[in-house]
Parts: sequence; C-alpha cells; structure tokens
Amino acid sequence: MEFRRITGLPPYVFAQINGLKADARAHGRDVIDFGFGNPDLPSPDVAVAKLAEAAHNPKNHRYSASRGIPNLRLAIANRYKMLFDVDLDPDTEVVTTIGAKEGLTHLMWVLLGPGDSAIVPSPSYPIHLAGPGFAGANVITVPMVDPGASTNDPGDDFFAGLVDAWQKASVKPRVIVVSFPHNPTSACVDFAFMERLVNFALEHDVVICHDFAYADLGFDGYRPPSILQVPRAKECCVELYTLTKSFSMAGWRVGFLVGNAEIVAALTKLKSYLDYGTFQPVQIAAIVAMNEAVDYPEQLRMIYQSRRDTLIDGLRRVGWDVVPPRGSMFIWAPIPDPYREMSSLEFSKFLIEEADVATSPGVGFGGGGDGHVRFALIENELRTHQAVRNLKRALTKLG
Repeated sequence: MEFRRITGLPPYVFAQINGLKADARAHGRDVIDFGFGNPDLPSPDVAVAKLAEAAHNPKNHRYSASRGIPNLRLAIANRYKMLFDVDLDPDTEVVTTIGAKEGLTHLMWVLLGPGDSAIVPSPSYPIHLAGPGFAGANVITVPMVDPGASTNDPGDDFFAGLVDAWQKASVKPRVIVVSFPHNPTSACVDFAFMERLVNFALEHDVVICHDFAYADLGFDGYRPPSILQVPRAKECCVELYTLTKSFSMAGWRVGFLVGNAEIVAALTKLKSYLDYGTFQPVQIAAIVAMNEAVDYPEQLRMIYQSRRDTLIDGLRRVGWDVVPPRGSMFIWAPIPDPYREMSSLEFSKFLIEEADVATSPGVGFGGGGDGHVRFALIENELRTHQAVRNLKRALTKLG
C-alpha cells in the first residue's frame, strides 16, 4: 500500500536515540537528556489556575472558533504592540493556530502546491523541510552556516546563499521559510537583515514565513527582531508566534499566525474546514498568561541564559570549545576534532552509551546538520554539572 504524503519523508533518526535512551533507563542508568527541546519549566501559575476555573464551566466544553476567540487575538495584538511596536488588527491580521507546527504545515497548504517551490534553510527544524513537501512543493535548501564556524554574520552567509539559490532556480520559489533565532543552529540576525529580506521579497514577489518560536529568548542584551517591524513587511510577510517557549506552555498548543491580511484570511478559511480551535479553557488561560504574567518570559529567559552559561563553561573545561549562542534554547555543538570520523548519529549514540548523555544528532535536521549535535537547555544546573562530569569521563580523546 502506498502512503503518498509520507513516502518522501526521511527516516526519523531521533527515534533511534529515543530507543537507546529508553533502553538505558530500563537498565537503571540515569540518562541526562538534552535531546528533545521539551521545556521542563512550569507554565505560569495564573494561567494554570484560570485553566482549572474555565474548565469547570460547561459552556467552555462546546466547540470553539478555529480562528481563536476574539480576546485571545486581541491579547496577541497587544503583545506585539508592547514588544515590537507593531500594530496588528486582531480581526484581519491574526489567526490562532494549534501550535506553530500546525500553523506552518497548513500555511504551506494554502501557499504552495505541486510544481511550486520553497526556499528553506538547512539544517532546519524538521517541519520546515517537510511542510512544503506535504503541500506537494519542491524544497530548495540554503545552508545556514554554523555561527561559530564563520567570521561573517550568519545573516550575511544565509542571504548570500538565498540570492544564489534564487538565481539558479528554474522555477522561482513562492515562499521563503526562515526562523531566527534559528533551530537548530541558534543563529541570530539583526534588524538590518530583516530589512534586506523584506526588500528582497518585495522585489521578487515572494512570501516570507518567519517562524518566531524563540522571540523572547535572546541573551547578553540581544533582542530578536520581529520581521513585522520592517516597513511594508505586511505586504509580503507573515510570522508565527507561540506561547510554547515564551511562557513554557508547550503542551497547551497555542500559537498565532500574524501579518499579511490576505494570507491570514487564507489560513483562516482552510482551518475552518479542519478544526474547531484549541480547547476554549486553554484559550482563556492563554489570554490570562499574556495579560497577567507579562514578566514571565523574562524570568524564563534568565533561567535559559544561566543554563547556557553552565553548559558552555562545562564543555570548555572538558576540552570541547563551543561558541555560546545569542538566542534560542539550544547549543549547536560541532563534533570535537578527535571524533570527527563519526557521523552525528554515531556520535549521539556514543554519548548515550558512554556518558549517559542524550543529544540530538545534527543529521536529524537535514543533511546540512551532520557533523554537529544539538543540546537542548532543558536540564537544570545540577544535572548539567553531572553531565559534564560524565562527558569528561567518556571523551578521553580530548585529554
């Protein structure tokens, strides 16, 4: 039997790591898990309390609105005004999604079809590479250079590759998918890069989809820019914002597509056929999170920065020199030279077997990711210190 939409999907290499991790734990080993970017920090207390309260109201158990209830769309519009000084019309320029992953996948359905193409960075979060393919489109990859492996700004390297890919494409792409701070490389860009990207899109009549999952996770004074801050961006751009990392509400599945009104309307129409929206008590609690836990993302940001510093310092003491990221909740680490003969999958397996430390192999984010592993900052400082001791014991070639 042929399953058309999944035929072209590559093997899910993370499953192999998950299997090794589960086997090790079944044998009583304490695996310190930096693999899956699944936030361990709690959601805001005020949101949890509101969720419980709203769930007791039978009216909230009925079908909701797939586009999101009005006050939820208003809350995200107010947040954009506060954070980025961007004005959004909650009725025409905002639609609620069941997480950014669902939003991006269905967005590709309304923007792309068979015979179309999209430009996507490589390596990238897997759905960025798979989403256009689900819509039947061709994916053109542009290298996202490791921020620690180039003397150039990562935005400069990517933009040069973007221009080159555009010029070489026989069928000009309809969509460019980007995400800054970037997952998995944690590459960050400045406002000037966003200006260049918007001007490129306006000149070439292409849509920019910016996945802004790590909007609130910038370190050392860096503030990730929204692409919608650029003048005229709404003519060609949409942006995905989510409460997953900003408010540590991963399992709640609350995201938003904002920006170009025509594109927002197209996704809203498609979603009206596909779903009835997130459970209404979750939407109500999300409103409270954004309105009453305004400082919570900053508290989380400080925790992630402390975890970053602890892990980077530990890796350096082991002899594994990694450039600290300016944003995201990940560390993108090149495989140390004495172990470079291993693939990223082999090296990730080695770390579980010899150090009881789980990471994500870079190849799981596309071919451009091999030669690296990704650490997610989901373990506290105490556990991170233990991981460093384990790595020091296992990585004997580092001396």
